[in-house]
Amino acid sequence: MQNFLEEVVKEVWPKYGSLEDIIFILPSKRAGVFLKRAIANNTHRTIFLPEIFSIEHFIEKISGISYANSTQQLFNLYQAYVDTNSTEAESFFKFSKWSLTLLHDFNEIDRYLVSASQLFSNLAAIQEINHWSFQSKKTKMMENYLEFWNSLEVLYHRFNTLLLDQGLGHQGLVYRKACEEIDTYLKNFKGKTFIFAGFNALNTAESQLFQHILSTCSAEIYWDIDRYFLDDDIHDAGYFIRQHRRDWHYLQEYGLKGPSSNYTKRKKIELIGIPKNVSQAKFTGEILANIQKQQPETLKSTAIILGDEALLNPLLNAVPESISSINITMGYPLAKSQLATFFELYVELYTSKPQNGWYFQAILHILSHPYIHLLLKDSDENTISNIEEAIKKKNWVYVTADQLKELATDNEMASLLFMESTPTPKKFITTCLRLIERLKLKFQEGSDDLGLEHLYRFYGLFNQLLNIIDRYTFITDLRSFQSLYSELLATETLDFQGEPIEGLQIMGMLESRNLDFETVIITSVNEGILPSGKSNNSFIPLDIKRNIGLPTYKEKDAIYTYHFYRLLQRAKNIYILYNTEPDVLEGGEPSRLINQLLTDEKRQGDIIHYVASPSIEPSKNVLRSINKDAGLVDLIRKHASNGFSPSSLSNYIRAPLDFYKLNLLGIDEKEEVEETVAANTFGTIVHDTLEELYSPFLGQYLTEKGLLEVKTNIKDLVRHHFTKNYLDGDISKGKNLIAYNVVARYVEHFIDLEIDEVSKQRIKILALEKNLRIPLSIPEVDFPIFLKGKLDRIDEVDGTLRIIDYKTGAVERRHVEIVDWSEIAINYDYSKAFQLLCYSLMYNFDHPTDKIEAGIFSFKKLSSGLLKFATKEKKGNSSKQTSITADTLKFFEVELNRLIREICNPEIPIQEKES
Repeated sequence: MQNFLEEVVKEVWPKYGSLEDIIFILPSKRAGVFLKRAIANNTHRTIFLPEIFSIEHFIEKISGISYANSTQQLFNLYQAYVDTNSTEAESFFKFSKWSLTLLHDFNEIDRYLVSASQLFSNLAAIQEINHWSFQSKKTKMMENYLEFWNSLEVLYHRFNTLLLDQGLGHQGLVYRKACEEIDTYLKNFKGKTFIFAGFNALNTAESQLFQHILSTCSAEIYWDIDRYFLDDDIHDAGYFIRQHRRDWHYLQEYGLKGPSSNYTKRKKIELIGIPKNVSQAKFTGEILANIQKQQPETLKSTAIILGDEALLNPLLNAVPESISSINITMGYPLAKSQLATFFELYVELYTSKPQNGWYFQAILHILSHPYIHLLLKDSDENTISNIEEAIKKKNWVYVTADQLKELATDNEMASLLFMESTPTPKKFITTCLRLIERLKLKFQEGSDDLGLEHLYRFYGLFNQLLNIIDRYTFITDLRSFQSLYSELLATETLDFQGEPIEGLQIMGMLESRNLDFETVIITSVNEGILPSGKSNNSFIPLDIKRNIGLPTYKEKDAIYTYHFYRLLQRAKNIYILYNTEPDVLEGGEPSRLINQLLTDEKRQGDIIHYVASPSIEPSKNVLRSINKDAGLVDLIRKHASNGFSPSSLSNYIRAPLDFYKLNLLGIDEKEEVEETVAANTFGTIVHDTLEELYSPFLGQYLTEKGLLEVKTNIKDLVRHHFTKNYLDGDISKGKNLIAYNVVARYVEHFIDLEIDEVSKQRIKILALEKNLRIPLSIPEVDFPIFLKGKLDRIDEVDGTLRIIDYKTGAVERRHVEIVDWSEIAINYDYSKAFQLLCYSLMYNFDHPTDKIEAGIFSFKKLSSGLLKFATKEKKGNSSKQTSITADTLKFFEVELNRLIREICNPEIPIQEKES
């Protein structure tokens, strides 16, 4: 395969005989490396190398000024904004939110040589029309808004002046300046020949410069385009070059040089749909493994083009280890490193800190970072677990620096990480530099060379920030610093070293300009990625852009289309991968470029289209089952000897696997911070408050006077038990304050209900929160079994014994009424009735009695009174039996024993229930 650059050299070399008076201008620096190889391969003798420039470097030399980096542009724009603003200027933080859009527009205006005066006057007029009103007087906001649009031209000129005074310019300004200085530049290069090669889309400045040089100097231009796209009047791959051919007098006179006819040749094209991005990286690794196995020599002319450059890291892990020669053109973004996430969390810790301390999730989040563990590894290894445990156990929704330092053994490190007050930008940077020094020692101990490289880059970044803050006084708050830090970090990359023209090539789409490969693998060919979609990050409306010749999304799409098809022109084996799982953030459906390929008549015999995903059989709802081996039987034996509780047995009825995890294995739910009072804590507070309120009445009859007296203590008792059970949780505001008032109201209503009952009947309190434990005799089970539980309240009403259970949740009367006894130990709907019968059985064991009543007070349904356990003879019969007699308990014992036999039987597995 002869690539484009070799074709250019083969035509230029015989024509000029010598290349020392030739100046090559190419779209990118990388293309220059491959041009040198093409020259070496075709000259076959020692020669002087011609001058080779990338287009940006070439235009910089013409202009006589240097490119300003993004930070210099940002600060000069803010200085210009402050200088030209007649009202109070916004802070740098607020300014940075919209400044990048304005920078982009200023750059486009100059690159396309647009008349700034005409454009900005039109923009201001449009805004005046948009905000026209019958009211003669505008609001202050409208006046400020319109003043901003009217001041843009002044801001534009002031910004450019500030840069030019320093010998700098943004890209557009450098291009505009080059157009002014081109004749002066060319005077110094008489006798030289300029060769432009491989260009496609040109801005107005480039187009004017190229045409001027072509018409006044010894110069030629070669286009990297296939005739198939050039001759198709609607194909976007040839959109720009057809436009140049139509508009340039030079091309009308001399024609186009360089078009080839390679696209229509036989190719092998595979369109492969793959679910999710990481799977694309893995599949690419499989393609490379097959290539190496079948045609290892072709790896030297294989390129992987990453549509989404975020795939670089997973791709590097997916490349087979046997492929030793790899060259990565793109740099790995420093913002994606683990150190970047550490400093991102660290700065966010202070920019989002409320006055009353850090939100606990922010502390837990940063404590989970591996670099925090590394910093605290030796002298302070228990600090992290101590802090996490204290936050969860004491319900610290907001955490102060003092609380964190008290739990740390290394006070110096804790002081570095958790400063009491929000630091100034300068103090924050110096703290970050100290943390870098600490991490450097750790990385040196662990021989982490990549980590040290990251540290070195961040050390340089923070020192750069320190210099900027010393120079510019308007970075006064941490939010402005964060915006600047993010801006700088986004431009930093960790560059890979390798042989640029050898081995497997990994690059982005733009890096592939002018380069040709036999085998091409393109990933992430989805809408929103290739092409990138209709984003309009600009203050200039679309209709004005079209009218004055600024590029729109149409031109942007055409650029991506050209690069995509240019890669296909000379390639023989093409693999195009796309994500089959649409994601609005990572690209949607397959790209229109894929659909265009599928409908291309020239490619009908070449394309294989398939989805590379495993076949998925219809899911079967297989219920899990756990056989009772010797170890599990031993767990059941221990649990039985300790005592089954009504709640554990109810767990088994509801979900046997939950009983296995919670009650047999003792796996509790993960302890979390209760930002608002949890349901179980809420219930505990109600139970504890009622126990303390009724304790003075133990063994006595309730009286209206006594109940009225204790009613006055309710709020204090509720607050006390909130403090005891909710620990350091705040109940002074928000949902917790509501919860506190709800508990107090529940208890007050309950006491009012009791006062009303006392006026009708005599109620004697026999026991509160009584613990009971009784043995059960089940002949089929050969180990001791006990039933245990805590009875909330036992009282006597007009001689009838009552067992009362408090529930803070909603309970319906149907939950405590039994029709069919066989359902009591099977159906979880009757779990409340099951618990009441367990309590009655335990109490009757020690205190045999002829008749017991048991019921539930549901605090969400206090108006229903005591929901008594009852049995019905049959459905539809309104008659109920609320007394629990010896016969009732016998019926219940049969079902209880059957349930426990099932649990203890080693032959019956613990079987998941259908949901």
